[in-house]
Amino acid sequence: MIRTAPRLAAFAAAIVMLAGPAFAQNAQPTESQLALAREVAISSGMTRSIDAMTEPFFVQLQQMNVTRPEIKKDLEEVVAIIRPEVEQQKSKMIDSAARAFATRLSEAELKEIAAFYRTPAGKKYVEVQPGLLDDIVKDLATWAQNVSEYVIIRARAEMSKRGHQLQ
Repeated sequence: MIRTAPRLAAFAAAIVMLAGPAFAQNAQPTESQLALAREVAISSGMTRSIDAMTEPFFVQLQQMNVTRPEIKKDLEEVVAIIRPEVEQQKSKMIDSAARAFATRLSEAELKEIAAFYRTPAGKKYVEVQPGLLDDIVKDLATWAQNVSEYVIIRARAEMSKRGHQLQ
């Protein structure tokens, strides 16, 4: 799961960044649409990605105990104070993701998606998603390297036919 967290975080960030240009599709989603979109964002496992970005902050704080054991108790109290504040920030991010879903999907589509995530297949999909993403990211890296090499070889061959040598 440690290896998966940065990949999920990057994947979630990419989804949010790519969503930006198309927000104009549904400028003002309804409250029920936003509620469904929030359910979809949560049930889809998106909160794992958000947790993957925030939990390392707390881990770093806890690691200070190793070098300064005398601050352990105070640090634990501070983490207990900060954690709910971070949860509020996570909630704001979920709301933002819900708005992204609601501006791109109709209420009917969101109902269908939410219903899917309530099914055994939907729950299983969310459960296996981190491993799937790991596999896809790994395979994508290999694929990109192979395609890159292919493009260079083919370009050299085609340019050679035209009397040019590429390095």
